[in-house]
Amino acid sequence: MGPKSKTKKTDLLETLGDFTSKDNWDNFFTIRPDSFEWYAEWSHLRDPLISLLQTLTPPSSLPLLVPGCGNSRLSEHLYDAGYTSITNVDFSKVVISNMLRSNIRSRPLMRWRVMDMTAMQFEDESFAAIIDKGGLDALMEPDLGPTLGNQYLSEVKRLLKPGGKFLCLTLAESHVLDILFSKFRLGWKMSVDAIPSNPSSKPNLQTFMVVVEKELSTTVHQITSLLHNTSLHCNSKQALGLRESLQNENQVREKLSSCSNKLYSVEDVQEELTKISQGRRLQLTLGGQGCSVFSYRAVVLDAEEQSDPFTYHCGVFIVPKIRAPEWLFFSEEGQWMVVRSSKAARLIMVFLDTSHTNATMDEIKKDLSPLVKELEPTENESGAQIPFLMASDGIKKRNIVHQTTSPLTGSIVVEDVVYENVDSEVSCIFPSQELMFRRLVFERAANLVQSEALLKDEHSTKLVGETVKKKANSSSSKKCGSERQNDGAYNQLTVYHGYVASSYHSGIVSGFTLISSYMENVASSGKMESISNFYLGKLQKLSLVKAVIIGLGAGLLPMFLHSCIPVLEIEAVELDPVVAHIAREYFSFVEDKRLKVHIADGIQFIRESTSSGAAQSRSKSNNSSYTESPTNGSSTTSHAEDVEDTKVDIIIVDADSSDSSSGLACPAPEFLDEFFLDTAKDKLSDQGLFVVNLVSRSQAIKDTALEKMEKVFSHIFCLQFDEDVNEIHFALKSESCIEDDGFSEASLKLEKLLKFNHPEIGQKIINATKNIRRLK
Repeated sequence: MGPKSKTKKTDLLETLGDFTSKDNWDNFFTIRPDSFEWYAEWSHLRDPLISLLQTLTPPSSLPLLVPGCGNSRLSEHLYDAGYTSITNVDFSKVVISNMLRSNIRSRPLMRWRVMDMTAMQFEDESFAAIIDKGGLDALMEPDLGPTLGNQYLSEVKRLLKPGGKFLCLTLAESHVLDILFSKFRLGWKMSVDAIPSNPSSKPNLQTFMVVVEKELSTTVHQITSLLHNTSLHCNSKQALGLRESLQNENQVREKLSSCSNKLYSVEDVQEELTKISQGRRLQLTLGGQGCSVFSYRAVVLDAEEQSDPFTYHCGVFIVPKIRAPEWLFFSEEGQWMVVRSSKAARLIMVFLDTSHTNATMDEIKKDLSPLVKELEPTENESGAQIPFLMASDGIKKRNIVHQTTSPLTGSIVVEDVVYENVDSEVSCIFPSQELMFRRLVFERAANLVQSEALLKDEHSTKLVGETVKKKANSSSSKKCGSERQNDGAYNQLTVYHGYVASSYHSGIVSGFTLISSYMENVASSGKMESISNFYLGKLQKLSLVKAVIIGLGAGLLPMFLHSCIPVLEIEAVELDPVVAHIAREYFSFVEDKRLKVHIADGIQFIRESTSSGAAQSRSKSNNSSYTESPTNGSSTTSHAEDVEDTKVDIIIVDADSSDSSSGLACPAPEFLDEFFLDTAKDKLSDQGLFVVNLVSRSQAIKDTALEKMEKVFSHIFCLQFDEDVNEIHFALKSESCIEDDGFSEASLKLEKLLKFNHPEIGQKIINATKNIRRLK
């Protein structure tokens, strides 16, 4: 950097001022919209970064996070090197907008999020690598103390996958190293290296790279120094300070390691655990080293105070390996939900792994019993035994009907199951000794049943089972029971589309009460036109309410709507042709004049069928992380280019998310971006209704979704379910809206539009209208 560029950089720094101020950064990026590199250039970073990332998964599938991205070109260089799954975060809306605009075409898979790096809205363990280029340094303003740095590093620890790496590019000032070293002592490997630079330039300050690797252990490792004199081109004060910090930290780690082979063993915390401390959470390693057959990873959680008495003073909750990655069990928020449902004052959550594969549950319990006894609080005056609890899904029988793998969705399973217990409503309507259900499961989200349908014998009227529900397994439901392969008897079964037991699907239909007057008018005009054409001898063309459903799944929702609301004309949009094929072959999905399927990207479908040019422009930028529409669909299935440029009356978004880092199981975050919401609003008719099925256990994520919808729609309603993670949001395009005292009349109009063989089904939908509440 020459004298002029140094002067220019100094001027920019003076303009920026406080490095933690959002307004200052917005001003800075407005003044300097082009790329700006604070530390080392890509030519110096390329080799060390790529060599470290190559030790992880293949580039294209490696989820990377770049917090505090600014307008550095680091992410662009990584993308061009093959690392296309990159999420960039910055709290400056100015820089995120600029970077999205400049990369939307050349790097369409790159994600950009306006987000505070000290409180990021991603699921735990979402990223294989996190790359920080000066972000931690910027947060560690000496006058502000370590608060922001602590919050940020806690987020890094939360978001990294096991085996993942945090690559921190820093100037290695002592106050930064103090917090960095102390935060990553337990179960983390760490190394420090100098970033090569041009020796002739003799910079005053050199960039260093601290690499931290996440382990599932409590071992304390020494920090590996990769520094050597030939790699140091900084002033002697910086080099001396770094070596001194390394030496002091390794001495601390040596003392910690010499005290015990494993930290947070029972011996380390047994004295603390004699009494319950409300809200305390400790991670432990149990057993091993001759005191038990197996060793275990465990979390001890002391419940918050509650009004009702606890059922258990202490309980053990065993989490099998297959369910350990589920949000409910691996995230802190989910674990506290399990604690509340267990009614235990102290819950010891034990995670099984591959080392326990060949052991029976009785053997596990016998091995665990003396270990968990040492964690029992001394307040147990009754001497009651510690109960063992375990996740279960209540399945009595399971038959795998079909298994396949899709390039888009991954592994897909179709299975028939018999539950130990079924809803009394199903048994009353369809009396049977044993109801059977067919389920569609995407193994990328093993805890989420995509679709579930009641089965009947196609050679008789006898029903064998049904539901249509995208539901998340609760802590009291677990995959167990017998499994058997497909046999001839199962080929006699077919799906019954005349019933929906899912609270969220019936909830979607109940939301139609918001536009029931409009639907009634369309139905009435269609009848009058039909009568007129009959007497005039003309061809009949009835008026219909046009609906678009994004996310076909097993096709159960569109088939149900098709059968119970004759005034509907439905277009379903499905990204994956394999899923559409499964809907036809295994879930009795059939198209006709009122029901059509498009193999297309849902966002692209809405955008390309919208007449508003402005909305199209906004949607293009939003669609950057989506693939092109497949072209290998069924010959009877249309594609996006076949769509006419017409308005629709109802848009339903019911598509699951393939990106677990978003915190949403449904829909993908892009469906809640303002770009798409604007486009969907433009696509709707004047009386149109927008419906989205929202599935997330995080209230913060739900609140964020609502804030985005409020920016686009004037009237928003919500339907929540007591025992389900699904939440249905309804938005109206019209500025006028149904009044609260008009719901009764509107629900009666909807009831007249519904056609069912069983009146009880329609009553369930009408009852749900009473729970719809206004949000805006």
